[in-house]
Amino acid sequence: MNKFIITVLGKDKPGIISLISNSLYELGCNLDNANQMILQEQFAGFFIIESSSNIDFVTLSQTLKNKTKNSGLTIHITPVEGNETSEDNINGETFLITTIGLDQKGLVARFSKIITQLNANIENLKAVFKGGQDPNDNIMSYQVFITPDIDTNKLFGALRQKAKELELDIWIHIKISLMLSIKSNLEKFNLGKNNV
Repeated sequence: MNKFIITVLGKDKPGIISLISNSLYELGCNLDNANQMILQEQFAGFFIIESSSNIDFVTLSQTLKNKTKNSGLTIHITPVEGNETSEDNINGETFLITTIGLDQKGLVARFSKIITQLNANIENLKAVFKGGQDPNDNIMSYQVFITPDIDTNKLFGALRQKAKELELDIWIHIKISLMLSIKSNLEKFNLGKNNV
């Protein structure tokens, strides 16, 4: 099997995901992971796919180029090498860290620097900055993977201090795995959102 990451960029319009996913399906590719977003009317999509060994980089590139030639999309394909997951690298928890407040230059840079200095890994970042004077229009949400060797008190304390300096509200949410466990237990006892 061959594995590739495909990046798709272009002006947002209906049907982009359908075009890409159906083109990959027709090639017999399996979609392992996908993430897409709209950034100020621009589509940005990321797809990790597996293809059979007879679908190589050239075949995949040429097929997607032909299928999308009139779409206005820019597509970049990169082979994924050495994608075996090491058991040593998966111990840890994912936390959700959210800040809300007035837009300022360097917000992402300042918070990501703290997270990186304490050896945590940002797995996902969503930053929405609409500007203006309403602080609720400017939100940053980080999913941060924290291994057991990281001092969470030091990390969370530094993040709270930076938020205070920048006059931002900050929330550091319960561990995502614990939230999923709670949700699973509620569902077992029929205590889902419709019954609470």
